[in-house]
Amino acid sequence: MGSAALHGGAPAALLARAVERFEPDPDLRVARLSYEFLRPVPLGRLDLEIETLRPGRRVQLVGASLRADGIEVCRVTGLRIARTPAELGSMSIVRSSSWRAPDTLTTTPFRLGRATGESFASTGVEMRFARGGIDAGPAAVWIRLVRPIVDAEDPSPLMRLAAAADFGNGVAWELDFRRFVFINPDLVIALWREPAAEWVLLDACTRADPAAGATAFSGLYDADGQLGVAAQSLLVAGRRDPPD
Repeated sequence: MGSAALHGGAPAALLARAVERFEPDPDLRVARLSYEFLRPVPLGRLDLEIETLRPGRRVQLVGASLRADGIEVCRVTGLRIARTPAELGSMSIVRSSSWRAPDTLTTTPFRLGRATGESFASTGVEMRFARGGIDAGPAAVWIRLVRPIVDAEDPSPLMRLAAAADFGNGVAWELDFRRFVFINPDLVIALWREPAAEWVLLDACTRADPAAGATAFSGLYDADGQLGVAAQSLLVAGRRDPPD
């Protein structure tokens, strides 16, 4: 759908909102979000459906999907589990971050591939690189939403994290995007701690094996340190209209 299709970060954030708001329980937390991007998500009306897939007091599964003109375009399965007891002090706890804070870095305009004009990547988020940059290779970048996902509503920290997590393959690209596409038909986010801030850092890299496949991995951080990981399976293919 070209420019009429949304970047995956926007529907990811919208579905994260649905999961955390659906029959909330203060004793449970969102531990995993597993997305399937089934078709390009159009820039237009979307209908949301959500249901309980597995009820439970300690483990729950919630399923939500987005439809355009009756056709499912994106879905998520949210895993909600009981919080870990506070008295388990012997567990490894990460409470600090060695990355430079975003307020000490400068904003880098980001353009994905050959896209021009306004897009979610260029106008929906702000990026500040702590390592690497827009060139090929691993990178660490702070990302924050600068527009609401739902009008007149401040995005929750989980929504902000979901939007940022879908940028891993874009900021840590390894192939020439003028000749190849490397899109992610899925996104899996696993969290051991709940996000609590507007800035999210991705420490991202891409791993590939010729004639096999590729995956993008991202460590997820906030100002207090790492809180989770993300992975994206990548569909790699040559472009139909590469430059001469």
